[in-house]
Amino acid sequence: MSPRPAPRTVRTPAADPPGHRGLPAADGPPARPARRPRLRRPRRRRAAERRPRFAIAVTAAFFALLYLPVGVVALFSFNSQKSLTVFEDVSLRWYGAFLRDEVLIDSLGTSLRVSLVAMAGSLVLGVALALGLVRSRGRLGSFAGLVMLVPLITPEIVTGVAAMMLFKGLGVTLSTTTVMLAEITFSISYVTVILRSRIAALNPEVEEAAMDLGATRRQALFLVTLPALLPSILASGVLIFALVFDDFVLAYFTTGVDPQPLSVRIYSAIRFGVQPTINAVGTLMLVGSIALIVLALAIPRLFGRRGGLDLLSGK
Repeated sequence: MSPRPAPRTVRTPAADPPGHRGLPAADGPPARPARRPRLRRPRRRRAAERRPRFAIAVTAAFFALLYLPVGVVALFSFNSQKSLTVFEDVSLRWYGAFLRDEVLIDSLGTSLRVSLVAMAGSLVLGVALALGLVRSRGRLGSFAGLVMLVPLITPEIVTGVAAMMLFKGLGVTLSTTTVMLAEITFSISYVTVILRSRIAALNPEVEEAAMDLGATRRQALFLVTLPALLPSILASGVLIFALVFDDFVLAYFTTGVDPQPLSVRIYSAIRFGVQPTINAVGTLMLVGSIALIVLALAIPRLFGRRGGLDLLSGK
């Protein structure tokens, strides 16, 4: 006689509800599997992912207040009429008037001469000073590096008044030469800061290898170090030219009666009312300055190096 089979255990609905694990229910269609509840993001995280509308509005208002007057000046420089409030037709009338104005043309030539001399002088002194600061050892080099940052944070009006008092105290008559000397002194810090990081990034073993091959220290400097610094030097020179050409405060306090730089001449003219010719001159200065700054930022890339804003860090 075969053994009696064990009784099967039947689960009750309370123990195993209909639809559990996809099994069919006793009296109805198969039930769908249970859905997992959605995890809601925390309120703080959702608030952080939203666009900061207030910050965007403030930024837009800032750029509007900054560039809208410049755009109005550029727009009315093409106005066919003398009006500064009503724009009628597009015309190059005031650009032609600027080219026929001998006083403004003389001031333009003065600004170009001052910018070129300041660029050359600041590059020569700035490169030498940057090399000395990087290769100097001791506390004197660190102290000199900190002193070079002072002109960058000093208000320019303070620098201008100090330069004027210095020339007056020495009995030097204010002229184009005093403007050049003041601009060179002010621009050295920019060249030094830009080139200092670049010089520190150079491999000193390359210069030492040149001296091992028979070159003197001076030859290694001119044949190895300076060619490696050429992109940064050119970019610094273009940037200094743009800064000096547009500078007003320092030129105002150190210039003589005649000839005056273009920025000072424009200030003297607008005291008696803004003329459409001044709008044309300002537009040309703006376009020229933007072109020079773009060129300064693009020069390192032309030499196969990273360009852009890395110029300011000396990379």
